[in-house]
Amino acid sequence: MVGGLTMLASSWLSQKAQARAEELAHHRGRREELYSDFMEEAARLYADALEHEKAEFAKLVSLYALIGRMYLLSSPRIVEMAESIAHTIMETYRGPKKTFYEIEEFVRSDAAAPLRAFSEACRNELQSSGRLS
Repeated sequence: MVGGLTMLASSWLSQKAQARAEELAHHRGRREELYSDFMEEAARLYADALEHEKAEFAKLVSLYALIGRMYLLSSPRIVEMAESIAHTIMETYRGPKKTFYEIEEFVRSDAAAPLRAFSEACRNELQSSGRLS
């Protein structure tokens, strides 16, 4: 009887640990997808802001929706960086549009630094949660 109880307890603990590991992996996967979606949308809007002087609110909604999702899933540092990128995009819209050659110089400069820093912070957060190696 003791052996049976031991096996039952062992099995139950094993299943509980496996369920927790699956939950953590699912959560990390959701964050990975969220960060990827944000990077794509931010890069698209940043390019649009370089070409146009006027922002359309409808274009920015999806970016802010992604930031809203980050409030639920991400660390405060990641959310802060995402908000900073959104602010940079808004400021870029306020500036004059750029020619192709100005954009080329702009991209070669440190203009992409906020996106790169965000990407690195996301990678570090995912690594610390065991998702990436």
